[in-house]
Amino acid sequence: MLALLLTLWLTAPIVEVDFVRLITSVGKMLAFAGQMFVAPDWAYVPQLLAKMLETMEMTVLATAIAIVISLPLGVLAARNATPHLVVYRLTRDLLSLMRALPELVWALVFVSAVGLGPLPGVMALAFVTVGFMGKFFAESIEVVDHKAVEGVRAHGAGWMQVRLFAMLPQALPDFVGTVMYILDHNLRAAAILGLVGAGGIGYDLVMSMRLFQYERLLLIALSIYLVVTALDRASDSFRRRILNGRKQ
Repeated sequence: MLALLLTLWLTAPIVEVDFVRLITSVGKMLAFAGQMFVAPDWAYVPQLLAKMLETMEMTVLATAIAIVISLPLGVLAARNATPHLVVYRLTRDLLSLMRALPELVWALVFVSAVGLGPLPGVMALAFVTVGFMGKFFAESIEVVDHKAVEGVRAHGAGWMQVRLFAMLPQALPDFVGTVMYILDHNLRAAAILGLVGAGGIGYDLVMSMRLFQYERLLLIALSIYLVVTALDRASDSFRRRILNGRKQ
């Protein structure tokens, strides 16, 4: 641990970590944060609600598409569920490729292909989400209880039945937690895709910062926080219901 801390300390200048600079910048950060305490621009609320609705629609649609694609890929990418090790390796490499670049880069690609608007944003979010979600699903399947799997297999269940009735039900709580986390992540990712013309609240967010419209920036930040908090509460509720249902 000491060697690791020493290495981090010695390599910190590579990423320009300067503690003196950080300490002297505290005043500027507080001054910027202080500018956020302004009277909100209530006239902006209707436009904000429309943009947030568009952002949430992009998030939910992209996540739903990703779930449909990720579930079979997750089964193929799980070492204990894949039909062959070659399939396992190829699927893992495909998932790595899909999540190698951030959503913003893929949004630029899709904007150049299909034009401006929310559609390239949905495509970019879904594409990258499949890379992450497929990996998370696979890792959830790999840690299921082997005894339950063998019990179902001992009753003559086939390849698909073992995965549907032994593996997936055990991994379901982790699946729900992963999906809710991805929703959380995608909402924040969708909020910046407007930078490249891919729809959502991102364009308003950036323009408010560039034009120093702190009365709008405050409302945008507050609305994103409220939606993320609601998703977090919903995630806890869903997981409790599933876990309680399994105990009964």
